[in-house]
Amino acid sequence: MTVPALALASDSSSLTPTDVVVVGARVARDEITVLSGADRDGLAAQLAAVGFGGGRDELVRLPGADGGPSIAVIGLGDELDEDALRYAAGSAVRQLAGVEHVAVDLPASDDARLGAVAEGAALGSYAFTEYREKSSARTPVARITVVGTPSTVVADDLLARAAAVAGAAALVKDLVNTPPLDLYPETFADRAQEAAAGLPVEVTVWDEAALAEGGFGGILGVGQGSTRPPRLVKVDYAPAGAARHLALVGKGITFDSGGLSLKPASGMVGMKYDMTGAATVLAVALAAARLALPIRVSAWLCLAENMPSGSAIRPNDVLRIRDGRTVEVLNTDAEGRLVLADGLAAASEEHPDAIVDVATLTGAAMVALGTRYAAVMGSDGLVDDVLSAARASGELLWPMPLAGELRATINSDVADIANANPGVTAGGMLLAGVFLQEFVGRTGDDDDAPRIPWAHLDIAGPAKGPASPYGFTGKGPSAVSVRALLRLAEDISRK
Repeated sequence: MTVPALALASDSSSLTPTDVVVVGARVARDEITVLSGADRDGLAAQLAAVGFGGGRDELVRLPGADGGPSIAVIGLGDELDEDALRYAAGSAVRQLAGVEHVAVDLPASDDARLGAVAEGAALGSYAFTEYREKSSARTPVARITVVGTPSTVVADDLLARAAAVAGAAALVKDLVNTPPLDLYPETFADRAQEAAAGLPVEVTVWDEAALAEGGFGGILGVGQGSTRPPRLVKVDYAPAGAARHLALVGKGITFDSGGLSLKPASGMVGMKYDMTGAATVLAVALAAARLALPIRVSAWLCLAENMPSGSAIRPNDVLRIRDGRTVEVLNTDAEGRLVLADGLAAASEEHPDAIVDVATLTGAAMVALGTRYAAVMGSDGLVDDVLSAARASGELLWPMPLAGELRATINSDVADIANANPGVTAGGMLLAGVFLQEFVGRTGDDDDAPRIPWAHLDIAGPAKGPASPYGFTGKGPSAVSVRALLRLAEDISRK
C-alpha cells in the first residue's frame, strides 16, 4: 500500500536542491498569472517563453534560482475551489513520479482547500509495482510537504484525514490490481484480516461450511463452480457510545467468467475488477476506524469466484437466500446481485440506520453514464445524503430511478423472484436495483415496518479507471466512491 509521508510547513524555504516545489498558474486573455510561490513575475516570464497554456494536467518544470529546488508549475482552472485544488495537487504529484520529496504550494485560502490539496497530493502518489521485475516504473513521490497553515483545524488532524483517504484508496487499488490467480475468496479474506491488524475492528469470516449452515445460498451458489470456495467477511468497527450505524455491502467476485452463461473471451479481460465493491467497503470501514469516527461502520464482503464447471449453477437452478427468499437463476452472469442479496439480508438483521451496497454490477451502467460517473439509486433521503457526500468529496455520482414497473419482469414461475430477464436489455441497471431492493430488510420485525434506508451504487463504469491518467487518477483502478462513502459516514455520525 503506497501512502506518502505527509507534512505541513508555512513555507518551502527548508527544501533542498533535489526537491521540487509545485506552484499553480492560470492563463486568461493570453496573460499568465502565477497564483502561488515566490518570484511570481519571474516565473510568469519563464512560462510565457515556453508557451505555457494553463490547461488542467499541464505541468511545466523550471530550474530553481540560485541552486534551489526546481519549480513545477501546474495549470489551474478559473475556479479555485476544493475540487480544482485537489485535482491540481494530485496531477502534479502523479506526474512528478521519480522525485523523492515534493512541496505543494497552491493557493489554498482556507482549511477545507488546504485539506483538499493534501488529499489530492497524497492520492496522486499511488503506484502498483508488486509484479514488475525488469520493466521500468518510476518510483512514486515518497514525501509530500503541503505549504500552508491551518486556521482552525489541528494540523495533525488535517494530515491524518488526508492519509486515511489516500490509504483507503491505495488499499482498494492494491487489491483490484492483484491478479485473480493470487486474489481469490480465501486470500481476499486473509488480506482483509491483515489490513485490519492493529485497528479497533472485529473481523468475522464465514467459510463454505459456515455459509451453508448460515443459509447464504447466493454466495454459495455463485461460488460452487470454482475449486476455490467462497467466503463472507464482516469487518465491524463499533466504537463505544456510537449512536448511529452505517452498514456497507460489497460485491466481491474475484473473477467473473460469467459461469455457464459464459462471457466472450474479450469480455473476461478486466474481470478481476469485479471485486471492487468489496474492496471499497473494506477500505471505508478501516478508514473510519483509523480516524476514530463516532459511528459504527460494518462492512460485508461477499466473496466468490464465478467459474464454469460440472459443479456450477445452471440457468433454471433455484437458490435460497439468507432471508429465506428463493431466486431462480436465469443468467449465471447476473451473479453479483445474488451474492449481494445475501449480504443485504445479513446486514439488515442488525437493523442499521442505513445500508449502502457498492458493486461493479452492470454493463448497462456504463452505457448510461460512461466511465466517469457512478450511479446511485434507492431510498430518496439516503440517496440525497450520498449525493451530498459525493459533491463534498469531489466524486461523480448521478441519481437514477428505481423503476417499480420493472419488478413484474423478474417474476418466476417456480421461485419468489428471478435474477434476470434474459434477452431484454432495456433498463438493465435499473432492473438490478429493483432486484436488490427486495432483500433490504425492515426497521422492525413487523411486516409493515418501513424498509431500512438503502442506497445502491453501481460503479461499473468508473471502477476500472481511465485509459489515460488525469488529475490524481492514474491508469488502472480508480477507487471510486471511497471518498464519498467516508464522507457519508462522517455526515451520518453528526446527525
